[in-house]
This record gives sequence, C-alpha cells and structure tokens, in this order.
Amino acid sequence: MKRSKWDQRIQRAEELSATHPFAAEVLLFYKEITTFQKDLYSYVERAKSKPPKESVFYSFHEDLDFDLLLPRLPEFLLLTEKIGPPQIAKSAADLQTQDAGRWRELLTSCWTSGPDFLPALENTEALLAWLFLQPYAECIADHSEPMPRNQNLAVCPRCSRGPVVGVLRPEGDGGKHSLICSMCSTEWPFGRIVCPACGEETVEKLAVYTANQFDHVRVEACDTCHFYIKTVDLTKNGLAVPVVDELATIPLNLWAREHQYVKLRPNVLGI
Repeated sequence: MKRSKWDQRIQRAEELSATHPFAAEVLLFYKEITTFQKDLYSYVERAKSKPPKESVFYSFHEDLDFDLLLPRLPEFLLLTEKIGPPQIAKSAADLQTQDAGRWRELLTSCWTSGPDFLPALENTEALLAWLFLQPYAECIADHSEPMPRNQNLAVCPRCSRGPVVGVLRPEGDGGKHSLICSMCSTEWPFGRIVCPACGEETVEKLAVYTANQFDHVRVEACDTCHFYIKTVDLTKNGLAVPVVDELATIPLNLWAREHQYVKLRPNVLGI
C-alpha cells in the first residue's frame, strides 16, 4: 500500500535522524510536529469535504475557518511546549495564556501575509502560527483545481508564498526542475537556470555548491541578489523527501552563511 505523503515525511525524518546525528534533534522535533500536522490535515479534510463531489471547497482568498481551527490550537501549543526547543516552547506556553482574540489575530496575520513573510526563529509566535496553518493550507491546495503551467512564476501559484526548496525529478534522460511552496507544499515547474529570488539567468552568476555527504542536495546561490535555495536531486536519490532532506542538510546552510548568502525562505522550523 502506498504511504501517504505525511507518512513519507515522518519515516524520512526517522531515517535521517539516525544517519545524520548533527540534525537529529531538529528532525525528531519535525517528526512530532508532522505527526500532529498529519492528524490536523485529516481533520480539516473530513470537516470541509462535501460528498459526493470533491471539487474546490475553499479559496486562499477567503477568511480562515476559526470555528474549525481554534479548538485544535491548544493541543498544538501544548505539544510544542512539551517537545520544542526552549525558545519555541516558551512562546507556546505564553500563547496558551492568551485569549481567543489574540489567537485569531496571530493566525490571521500569518494567513494574509504576502511572499515576504518570514517565519524565522527570531519570531517564534509567527513560526508557531505557520506550523499550525500549514496542513490547513496544504489540504486546501490538494482539493483545488489544477493550475496552469507557468515556468516563470517565482512564487506559489496557489497561495503566493515563496518556495522553500527546489526539486529535480526524473524525466526522460534528465531532470525536471520544480519549486515547492513553503506554506501549502504546492509544487510547480520553474526554469532550471534562473534565480527564483531576482530572475538572474547568467550562468556565471549562479553558484552551485555540493558536499560529499549530501551528493543529492545542492545549494543554488545567486551572486546578484545573494539569496540561495537548496535543490534536492531525486535522479540521484529517489528515496529523498525534499522538504525533509532540505531540513537535514544543516552543513549546507553553514557554508552558504559563511559565503554571505541568505536563505530565500526559512523551512518549517524557521531555519
């Protein structure tokens, strides 16, 4: 039986935490968060589906369904307080003391933010809102109409957020390049030799860095805007799960930082 995408992410996090001890703490936290997200995704899907037809049931341009979401937020905050790193755990504990009005304000701010919104570790409340809303956004994306193909679009065609990781999938004798949304996990085609931050296409200005321990993951950096994104090459490792392998390859982040490159989008843990 084919595993769900959530189970694939959870299993990959377990595998990489065993082989990459330097990322074990991050990956095990991600595993617990993803387990919650998997359950929340199913909860949203059950609540918002309208049998027997499963066409578009929501739009990213409409308001959040607070009646659906708010009852699950205390459970999420309690979990992150229990298992999260100190900074995130403290923020989760503080939010539990706030009223529903504050929760609505935080979730709305995250949901209506544009592509420049960055849920980084320095803003733990925003990061928590981002983590909580991701499965909701992903469920909406999975139940929306197919999108027109546009290889020049540098932001998600569904929710207008930026990409968190690139991916090369086997196609013919080479690889098909795509970007994966940092919010709703939508994947869309994007030109292979072009910077998703500024559109630079000059090969000499597009730096690529790989490390022997991660031969299927590379840093793609731009010397024009100094942003970078990682790309996971599934033609080299078909077992990789892009959003998880991106999270596990912490040494690549360190190389990029040492060379004065800035990550285009933080991943699900604000890294």
